[in-house]
Amino acid sequence: MRTVGFSTGALARGNYRHALEMLSDKPVTAVELSALRQDELRPLVEDLDNLNLRRFSYLAFHAPSLIDPSFELPAIKLLERVAARGWPIIVHPNAMSTPAAWARFDDLLCVENMDKRKPVGQTAADLARIFEALPRASFCFDVGHARQVDPTMSEATAILQSFSYRLKQLHVSDVNTQSKHDPLSLESMLAFQRVSHLVPPEIPIIMESRVDAADICEELERAVESLTPNAVLAIAGD
Repeated sequence: MRTVGFSTGALARGNYRHALEMLSDKPVTAVELSALRQDELRPLVEDLDNLNLRRFSYLAFHAPSLIDPSFELPAIKLLERVAARGWPIIVHPNAMSTPAAWARFDDLLCVENMDKRKPVGQTAADLARIFEALPRASFCFDVGHARQVDPTMSEATAILQSFSYRLKQLHVSDVNTQSKHDPLSLESMLAFQRVSHLVPPEIPIIMESRVDAADICEELERAVESLTPNAVLAIAGD
């Protein structure tokens, strides 16, 4: 059975407790706690001991997507408390002003490929330079970002062929032209299935689709189908 779950930031922006409540009766075994904005980082880190996370077999933590250079070292100090728990820390390449300072996280530092808006991190060549600076870092493959950058999935294929040995987790959603994370469509599912054979089945799936609580289970099923080679895809209403 696939390890699947959601990002708290996708379900309830800035309200991780509400997101965890939304997942409380859902068949999820993974969660990514998200502090996507810089001012969310300290409150979430300081609340970790108070959260009931025992049901999750896989936990990850998403660092702020943008970090002011003056806050970089304080952010790293806070994230050291996350690393002490053994959780992967998802980071955007452009959030690291001083990459060498992040090397202390070793393979718990999980670098994510980026969407079109970002200045770096969209291609296999970009990621190669990042991993050259952070040779012990692992990789979070955002398949929706990869499809937005190159709908043919050729770049996605090149990224996975180059860095699958670093792969720690997946981010899955349909990323639109404004770089917003939408529910999966049949088109995105078909695109994702073209690279599904390059993703080991034991890699956890973290959903970033913006869905209501009533749609969580269906969205999880779609994700598993889209990442299962040769699965017969079907979406109600299509």
